[in-house]
Amino acid sequence: MDAVLLDTDVFSYLNKGGTRADLYRPHVKGKTIALSFITVGELFFWTVKRKWSPKRIALLEEHIKAAVIVPYDFELCREFGRVKESLAPGRIVPVNDLWIATCAIRHSMPLLTHNPKHFSEIPRLRIVTEADKPTAPRTGELFNT
Repeated sequence: MDAVLLDTDVFSYLNKGGTRADLYRPHVKGKTIALSFITVGELFFWTVKRKWSPKRIALLEEHIKAAVIVPYDFELCREFGRVKESLAPGRIVPVNDLWIATCAIRHSMPLLTHNPKHFSEIPRLRIVTEADKPTAPRTGELFNT
């Protein structure tokens, strides 16, 4: 399977459109889009924090269902331990980012992210990013409707 794991930010960009979406669209064309179970949780957190309407939540759910969700399992948990242990001494990676990276490593997928600094020192992780490309100022929110 030719798949790519999307970080939460890139999933958001692709679904709301705009110049950042244009940067990442070529990286997903013709590929299976995968999301970590962590990303799905982060997306639903946004719905609660930002008090989304039922209509907007339903649209989010449609977009999520179009992707393959990478679940947790024992091997993913084992890999998480290996990945966390492999970090340079003193290097702290936010736990959600570490789980997302572990999903990509465990399933041999590149991680498509606009936040490469969060992931740059994780061994064996293949990062794909367009973060260094100029874009128009960010406006709006995920799934503006």
